[in-house]
Amino acid sequence: MSELKQAHWDSVYEKKSATEVSWYEAYPAKSLYLIRESGLQLTDPIIDVGGGASLLVDALLDAGYRNLTVLDLSAEALQRVRDRLGVRARLVHLLSRDVTTFLPDRAYALLHDRAVFHFLTQREDRERYVKVLRQALRPNGYAIIATFGPNGPERCSGLSVARYDADSLAAELGDGFILVETSLEVHRTPWDAEQQFLYCRFRRQG
Repeated sequence: MSELKQAHWDSVYEKKSATEVSWYEAYPAKSLYLIRESGLQLTDPIIDVGGGASLLVDALLDAGYRNLTVLDLSAEALQRVRDRLGVRARLVHLLSRDVTTFLPDRAYALLHDRAVFHFLTQREDRERYVKVLRQALRPNGYAIIATFGPNGPERCSGLSVARYDADSLAAELGDGFILVETSLEVHRTPWDAEQQFLYCRFRRQG
């Protein structure tokens, strides 16, 4: 199944430039705000799951963060990141993995996910994701998860998606995660369509 999913996302990135995908952000302001609000040290380990060709890693490097991992199913997307960063790519761990089967080798201070979780329409995949989250995140670490909101799209990149409000997303994570803050945001695609996103920041209980 991972091979089929990887082929799908590699195809998306082969056919479209980074600025042509619906989730493109010229500047990831909301994600950066939530990361800063988490009060991390610049050397604390951060992982961006499903980071794709997002510019978040560039912005984090610009801000001085120096313990960064980008995980994505698509090797094509990660190669774009590697090419874009140039010599700075050596400062980042780039991992081509399926987050639902990821075996973390460290405890992260923060996990960021913008638009992966809502693609997990099968309960088994969501349960595996939460299991990985518990393994990857250190006690009192933060999880920033952004999904389509209640009025968001029902499909994206040819795939069905799930939509969440803060309560239903918190219920998926289960015990041990405290919802710190949440907001609904309107994302404008490169063709100026509006998409409602839910952003939630959780703290893992110590």
